[in-house]
Amino acid sequence: MSVENSPLNFSGQSYALQGLRGKLSSDYVLATHTTWRVGGKADYVYAPADSTDLACFLQQLPPDIPLFWLGLGSNVLIRDGGIRGVVILTSGLLNHWEWLAPQVFYAEAGMSCAKIARLTAQANLSGAEFLAGIPGTFGGALAMNAGAWGGETWRVVQSVKTLDRRGIIHERDKTEFEIAYRHVKGRENEWFLAATLQLSPNPAADGLEKIRANIQQRNEKQPIGLPSCGSVFRNPPNDYAARLIESLGWKGKYLGGAYVSEKHANFIINSGTATAQDIESLVQQVQLSVYEKHGIQLTPEVRIVGEFATGETTL
Repeated sequence: MSVENSPLNFSGQSYALQGLRGKLSSDYVLATHTTWRVGGKADYVYAPADSTDLACFLQQLPPDIPLFWLGLGSNVLIRDGGIRGVVILTSGLLNHWEWLAPQVFYAEAGMSCAKIARLTAQANLSGAEFLAGIPGTFGGALAMNAGAWGGETWRVVQSVKTLDRRGIIHERDKTEFEIAYRHVKGRENEWFLAATLQLSPNPAADGLEKIRANIQQRNEKQPIGLPSCGSVFRNPPNDYAARLIESLGWKGKYLGGAYVSEKHANFIINSGTATAQDIESLVQQVQLSVYEKHGIQLTPEVRIVGEFATGETTL
C-alpha cells in the first residue's frame, strides 16, 4: 500500500505521514530478506522510492522510533523475535549510479557490490574488482569496510553521502571516518546513502577475467548456494578463523537446524529448519571452543540484531 496519509502506530501513538512515495508495510517477516533465511518480524518496513523520498520519511519519523537499515541481509542475523520500530529496505531501491568523471564512480547504498564491480571492470578501470566477492549491498560494504581477494572498500572511497536521523543529507570526506579491518566509525545516527569511488586505469583491460577467475576459485572453496551469511568470524591477526575452527573438529557439526559447513569451517549453514537461535547458539559454542583451546577470542563479522522470541535466552 502507499503510505500517503496512512498512519504509523507505535507504542500507542499514531503518526500521520504525508507526501511520501514509498511503501510502508507492517508486521513484516524479515526472513526473506536475509541470506540465512531466518529472522522474526519487523513492526514496520519502509521501501523508499528514492533517496529524496527516504529523507522526507525520516524528517517525519519521531526520534523515539527505532530505526534499522537492511540491504541484502548477507551480513546480519536477525533474531526470531524480530525488530522493533522501522526497518529501511535499500536493496534494489537506492540503486542510482553514474560516472562523475572518467575514473570517478558514484553509487547509492542499495546497489549490489557485484554490479559495481562489473560496471567498473567493463569501463577498464581497476580497484573495485574485489567487490564481486562481497554478497551484499554497497551500503553494507561501506558500513563494515568489507573486503575480498585482498581488496577493501574504503581503499577506493573518495567521499560519501550520509543521511542522518532528521532526514538531512551530508557530504563527508573519507578523512572524517575511522577506518580499520572490518571496522568503520563515523558520526552517530548517520547512515551511508552513497559514495564516490576513485579508480585507476587498467591498461590490460582484464578486470572481468580476473573477476571470473576469483569467483570460480571462491566457488571451489566456499559453500556457495547454501543459506549462510558468508564468513561468520573475522580472521584473527596472523591466523585464519576457519583453520582454528576446523582444528577442533567442528566441520559438519549441528546445533538444531544449523551446522558448520564441511567445505569451509567459517561458514554456518541453515539446513532448512534452523532458527536464528540455533545459529546464534552455534556461533557462541564455536567461539567458546576456540577460546578454551587456543586462547583466541573470535570476533563475529556478522551483526546480530533484534529480540529473542518468547522464552529464548543466550547461552
